[in-house]
Amino acid sequence: MPAPMLCPPRTVERAWIDYNGHMNMAYYNLVFDQALGHVYDVLGIGAAYVKHRHGSLFTVEIHVHYVRELALGDPIRVQYQLLDWDDKRLHYFGEMYHGTEGYLSATSEQLALHVDMNTRKATPFPDDIKETIGAMMREHAALLRPDRVGHVMAIAPEKSKRGRTRAPLGDQ
Repeated sequence: MPAPMLCPPRTVERAWIDYNGHMNMAYYNLVFDQALGHVYDVLGIGAAYVKHRHGSLFTVEIHVHYVRELALGDPIRVQYQLLDWDDKRLHYFGEMYHGTEGYLSATSEQLALHVDMNTRKATPFPDDIKETIGAMMREHAALLRPDRVGHVMAIAPEKSKRGRTRAPLGDQ
């Protein structure tokens, strides 16, 4: 298992460019998602797994940082790092780079849940898949944890113009 897992290269397409003249935020998610399909194929949990073994992964949460813009025709390189896992979940981190200049363009931290497609309920990974994920985790455990992992989105209190906050839903 390569650490990190390198995904097939891409190029920014004309349809992805917005009125600001750069790649629209929706397409960053598209590229991360399609690159993740490669990682899932390597782990044995990609499209063939869904078709033949009736299991899949559903994204539970995603947090994208847009660091530096990409423009029409720019080459893209995406890599993924497995951060953690358990019997039903994967926590991973993707980084998108300009393919030739090498600068970081965006990151994507995600949590995915393994689902039985017949019942559409969370279920543990099969044992053979657990072995493959475990092998990847052993390789990726040596990687440094990226700084943006677990980042909380907020305006610093001293800069906020908002006076009070409301209680979370369910606490009201």
